[in-house]
Amino acid sequence: MEREILDTKRKALKINLNPKIYGTFAEIGAGQEVARNFFTAGAASGTVAKTMSAYDMTFSDAIYGVEPSGRYVSQSRLLKMLSHEFSLLTERLNTEKYEERAFFAFADTVTTLNYNKSNDPHGWIGIRFQAEPGGEPNEIFFHVRLLDTDAALQQNVLGIIGVNLVYAAYYYNHDRKAMIESLADNLTVGSVEIDLISVNGPIFKDADNILLNLYLIVKDFSDAAIFDANGKPCLPKDLLYKKDIMILRTKYAQKSNPNFSMLNKAVDQFVRTENVQEDNLSVLIEVLMSNVLSAGEELHDIDLRAVAKRAEEMCKTGNKVIVSNFARHNKLAKYLDRCRPKSVGISTNINNLKFVFNSSNFGENYSSQLLSYVSDMFSKNVKLFAYPFLDKKTNAVITSTNMPVTPDAKPLFDFLILNGYITDIEDYSESDVKTV
Repeated sequence: MEREILDTKRKALKINLNPKIYGTFAEIGAGQEVARNFFTAGAASGTVAKTMSAYDMTFSDAIYGVEPSGRYVSQSRLLKMLSHEFSLLTERLNTEKYEERAFFAFADTVTTLNYNKSNDPHGWIGIRFQAEPGGEPNEIFFHVRLLDTDAALQQNVLGIIGVNLVYAAYYYNHDRKAMIESLADNLTVGSVEIDLISVNGPIFKDADNILLNLYLIVKDFSDAAIFDANGKPCLPKDLLYKKDIMILRTKYAQKSNPNFSMLNKAVDQFVRTENVQEDNLSVLIEVLMSNVLSAGEELHDIDLRAVAKRAEEMCKTGNKVIVSNFARHNKLAKYLDRCRPKSVGISTNINNLKFVFNSSNFGENYSSQLLSYVSDMFSKNVKLFAYPFLDKKTNAVITSTNMPVTPDAKPLFDFLILNGYITDIEDYSESDVKTV
């Protein structure tokens, strides 16, 4: 059955009229836009125990504690807000009058577009809630990038997505797909990006946070998801800011583990040639799912679970993992550039380059497409480390020196080779080539 999408006011009113739902709104950085929607909907006294906005940092620190990182728009700050406000609810309203209430604490910490339009508007939004009166708390939180070019529009988006979260927590907590889809209800396309989500608590005991984050990609809420070696979803900038990044590209359907021998050679070469300090190195394995998304059919659960399983397997190798739908290297390079890395190395099969530098694989305007690819790619301090492959027809090992390149692409390819933007992985063994 198709899900009914209520407008924001009707969602807020339905929550306000539910006698079980009762809680607190704590909002920092963009006004009290979420609470305002509940007040303007009517009957807010049935839902709102308290609203607050500890906008001043000194007040905020006095209430929630000091942030060692000095960052107030952070996951750490959001979780402290949720913990503090939910604890106050259960302590102060622990009387017979409220025994039929399912408590919640909603919080957000956000920075919208500044006056000079020079910042990166984003925020953390979350809710800690009881699914039933007296129950153990559950939690949903996520990170958003606000994409509108006006602060007032961004505040409006925040108000809508906050209502959507409270509604999803109570009405869609058993349907994880609907829960995620509903976060974008009543929002215009391109106004927000949700690039991380996490759930926990008894009602989500069977939830897979890797799978949920992959669903964000499938629904076009985000282009990629990053996980640490424990499979925990992470914000890209938190892991990769000013790091020297080496990334190995793999496909989700690849049955065997990546060739770690070849990856290690690429990493060693990257460290040596780019003067990378070991403590600043961050190695990731990418699980590419664009071949799934481009199949032209609805992505079934079994497919997405297969991708999630592959990502989990790669995490268990002790590496950070990125799952993406970046069919081309330049899309990956642009995504990583948002993290402001010091340098980026991409380890890839030279067969991929063979495809790019062959005009017969493309339609009209090949020159424009190739120039766009090169500009997006190599203007971001990125270098490609190409590992060879064995041509089974000729039994020849293909490297950049004998890779076929069409005449219209060869001058640009030669330029990239000459200037070190593309380099072969050195010192490989015969067994390395055969296992690629």
